[in-house]
Amino acid sequence: MRRLPLFVLVLCLLPIPACQRAEEAGSKASPAGTAKPAIRRIAVIPKGTTHVFWRSVEAGAQQAGKELGVEVIWKGPLKENDRAQQIQVVQQFVSQGVAGIALAPLDSKALVAPVRAAASHDIPVVIFDSALDGEVGRDYVSFVATDNREGGRLGGEKLAELLGGEGKVVLLRYMVGSASTTNREAGFLEAIAKHPKIEVIADNRYAGATAGEAKTKALNMLDEIRAADGVFCPNESSTMGMLLALQQEGLAGKIKFVGFDASPPLVAALKAGQIDALVVQNPRKMGYTAVKTLVAHLDGQAVEPRIDTGVVVVTRENMDTPAVKPLIE
Repeated sequence: MRRLPLFVLVLCLLPIPACQRAEEAGSKASPAGTAKPAIRRIAVIPKGTTHVFWRSVEAGAQQAGKELGVEVIWKGPLKENDRAQQIQVVQQFVSQGVAGIALAPLDSKALVAPVRAAASHDIPVVIFDSALDGEVGRDYVSFVATDNREGGRLGGEKLAELLGGEGKVVLLRYMVGSASTTNREAGFLEAIAKHPKIEVIADNRYAGATAGEAKTKALNMLDEIRAADGVFCPNESSTMGMLLALQQEGLAGKIKFVGFDASPPLVAALKAGQIDALVVQNPRKMGYTAVKTLVAHLDGQAVEPRIDTGVVVVTRENMDTPAVKPLIE
């Protein structure tokens, strides 16, 4: 028969509920009488939860959590334009006192104050995917992401190559405040600027947060698209919206098209010749690395302030190669 600790016997003289609670406390004690350490809870907050990209990020984050023995809580706004909801989610996890937060800020400025509030409560934050206008080492511990400017440059160089160095192009931007896509757009324009015979005839339109919104915006700029030889879009939803618009108007495959990110419909369009290239990240690696970096920091290890998770241009010619195929499956 198990002998209860002395404090349990004393409390059992009190009403039954108190005794039950004491026995429960005793049952959670280690043989040496010390409480077992609780599993650390890590919050991972994406920009949104609908795009295929984020489901891959979650898979990587959960994999790291299992390997490292931490509980990963995945929660974010439904749509990538809901700043208020993302701020609320950060505040919720701060109030719950999670061990740490990995955050993909959908607005580089609006999320600075919530991240600083987390730091003031001794909750470290790793920023991933999209930059924050804060200071690494003070406001957050590391930034884990694609080199987005380089990704945009790669997209621009690929489109220029497809056009033979001359023609007219259209850029459909994503959304104001998104640092990752803003950097991709800037990198694209830098690459195109190196080709004096290529003219950018539209670069001031924004797709919005969903593929449906992007399709509408693309249809609203059909005159420019019909006059263009090529188009570039900087993320999954803008690429999907542009594809839908081109398909509807019978233009898919007739205009050189470079997009960003991979999803089953976009990969199918690449195979079919309706998209010429996709600039693809490694979202699973991004989620995995963000959690791994956060746990390393919690364990007192030094972490790199900036971690690049890679980017590659995928075409019909290389999409089945061992290095590329896992990124688009």
